[in-house]
Amino acid sequence: MIVAVHQPQYLPWLGYFDKMASADVFVFLDNVQYKKNEWQNRNRIKTASGPQWLTVPVTYRFGQRINEVLINNRESWQKKQKQAIITNYRKAPHWEETSAALEEVFVRSWERLSELNVFTVRRLAQILGISTPLYVASELPAFPEDPDERLIGITSHFGADTYLAGSGGSKYMNLDKFAEKGIKVQFQQYTHPVYNQLFGDFEPFMSVIDLLFNHGKDSLGILRGEK
Repeated sequence: MIVAVHQPQYLPWLGYFDKMASADVFVFLDNVQYKKNEWQNRNRIKTASGPQWLTVPVTYRFGQRINEVLINNRESWQKKQKQAIITNYRKAPHWEETSAALEEVFVRSWERLSELNVFTVRRLAQILGISTPLYVASELPAFPEDPDERLIGITSHFGADTYLAGSGGSKYMNLDKFAEKGIKVQFQQYTHPVYNQLFGDFEPFMSVIDLLFNHGKDSLGILRGEK
């Protein structure tokens, strides 16, 4: 049994969902420190003039955990992002079904970033057809603060024997600790597919919504390198 753990991100890229689909259990690590200027409150879409950031404005104090970070709703971020998506994807082959499925993201009132991210990733996984059970770390029993011990604790909690780490995990993980607990570590090796996009030459590492608007129900197979 394989467990994967990752911070909840906003409209994540394809590799995030490949990791999820490769696991038997996926846990949103929402109770670790928020990192500014990474992927927790922003991602990119493709436009006629190149990649464009979709950013959720937050009110953040250093040291806050992800599930403590509040969204700054004084800014009209939902309206702006919805309009950016309409402008750049309304001519995409799968505009109707994808935009309808994402509508709640841009009309519902959100207070906390983690709540928004977890909802959005769950909805995207549903659209893609990923059936991996999804859990939120802050809703599970408390685990040690040490990063390795935390991951070992989460993996053991589900009775799993394998932890699926990101490709760069070997740089910071103490693999001996996992081995001592009888847990194997696999490292994700993801090859980004090339697929049909709007606006000229292919641009990798966009939010998964770029793939969904362009390929609809075929997106998971493309994402997983099966089509």
